[in-house]
Amino acid sequence: MSELRLVNSRLDKRYEITERLGRGSYAEIFLATDTIAAPNSPHRQVVIKVLNVFLQNDVDDDLERTLVENFQNEAIALDRVRHPNIISRLGHGTARDLDGRMFHYLVLEYMSGGDLHKVCRERTLELSEAIGYLEQVSAGLRHAHAKGVIHRDIKPQNLLLSGDLKVVKIADFGVARVHATDAPITRVGTNIYAPPEHSPFFAGKEGNRPASSLTPAADVYSLAKTFYTLATGEAPRFYANEPITDLPMQVRSESWAEELKRVLRRATDDDLALRHQSVDELWADLEEVRRLALGVETETRVRPKLHTIPQPQIALGYSPNAPTKPDFDTTRDLRKRMPLMPERRAPIAVADQPRIDEPIANGNGGPLNLPNGRFSVDLDAPPAVDTPSTKRRARSLRKAVLIGVVLLIFGGGLYGTSVYLQGLGLIPSFQNPLSSDPVGITNTDVNLREGPSANTPIIGLVTRGSEVRVLKRENNWYQVEIVKQGRERQGELAAGKGWMNGRFVDVK
Repeated sequence: MSELRLVNSRLDKRYEITERLGRGSYAEIFLATDTIAAPNSPHRQVVIKVLNVFLQNDVDDDLERTLVENFQNEAIALDRVRHPNIISRLGHGTARDLDGRMFHYLVLEYMSGGDLHKVCRERTLELSEAIGYLEQVSAGLRHAHAKGVIHRDIKPQNLLLSGDLKVVKIADFGVARVHATDAPITRVGTNIYAPPEHSPFFAGKEGNRPASSLTPAADVYSLAKTFYTLATGEAPRFYANEPITDLPMQVRSESWAEELKRVLRRATDDDLALRHQSVDELWADLEEVRRLALGVETETRVRPKLHTIPQPQIALGYSPNAPTKPDFDTTRDLRKRMPLMPERRAPIAVADQPRIDEPIANGNGGPLNLPNGRFSVDLDAPPAVDTPSTKRRARSLRKAVLIGVVLLIFGGGLYGTSVYLQGLGLIPSFQNPLSSDPVGITNTDVNLREGPSANTPIIGLVTRGSEVRVLKRENNWYQVEIVKQGRERQGELAAGKGWMNGRFVDVK
């Protein structure tokens, strides 16, 4: 096992990595500060998710390629299901750690409130509060399913909260089914929340659909067991791979207990045909529980206004526009060590020199000594003797250098005199009519903004290697006009003129 050395380093000239938050089998999670974001920006702190193929010692070329492809698919899934209640991808890249090991990474938004699993361990949620969180998660899942993405690992640990604990977002699409052709017959998810169809042993079970027809009902199952935890404060450990048939003792006397048990029993049925087929069905079936959570007596027939479909909750900083799609390399490059600084190397032994098939003339006009075809120099040979032609070349070179120095001094004197006289107003200043705005090349992908601040709206994207013309400067911000994009842009924002941070353009 080999963890990447990234703490106290700066990634992509902007992300200062402050601490390691955790790691999985082939990924590490870091907390970082975006140094170009405004201090009050909701994305001042970000999460860096790193693919680390060095964490295990058994990675072959095929597995490495699969890991990179899965990592890229996670980014694609996040972009496809971009939603206020789903973690947003803010960027991506490829870099090296302090030991020179290459890796791919995703930049994700940071949710400082922790996860719902942590909250449920610390206190018992009110039912109305639990339903509020359920509604937001349901809204996000509903959107994901509409985009053809099935999460496959819904659980409290993957539901992250904002700092004020009011907004919850779905995280970790690492095992999501993005394409209909993806093979689902793989055990994924946490055992006590995962539906039975995630197991290969479920395929062909009598009375059920084959596992190859994975549907949104799989996420409905996990969502129902997650809501069990939110509503009762206990994880459904006694119902791992089994339908929920009862609630913990401490909530059985609640007015909503029997109705909630009925809904959860149906949502976690082994038979997919009997289960809720969509998030909307589950949400509608919970209507009576939701009404009871508001404390309204059903005998009064006063029906509060309830949402017929789950509604999202939008937090500050959300944008529906996804960044450039990643295209990670799947070759062996990730396994190569490429030091950040060149190392001092010892002289190569004669035996390690390349083989030379033809004799090469030495300084004396004779061939080099090539014993056995290996390169070696005859250190005992007498030094070369200057010939008349050699002496003439040396004199000509000295004369040329002397003339160049004289011209340089003379030209410098003329320039200094002209500047002095222009300063006194004795001669007019001249401007080159062919001069134009400076041109630069971007050194990374960078957002094009409406004004000279990271708080202004994003209106376009300048890709790495793009040629831009600098029209105006304000502090460390440049107003630029795109002359030529480094590569084809993706997305709807395609402005050709705007503001960008000057550190990301190398002016010629």
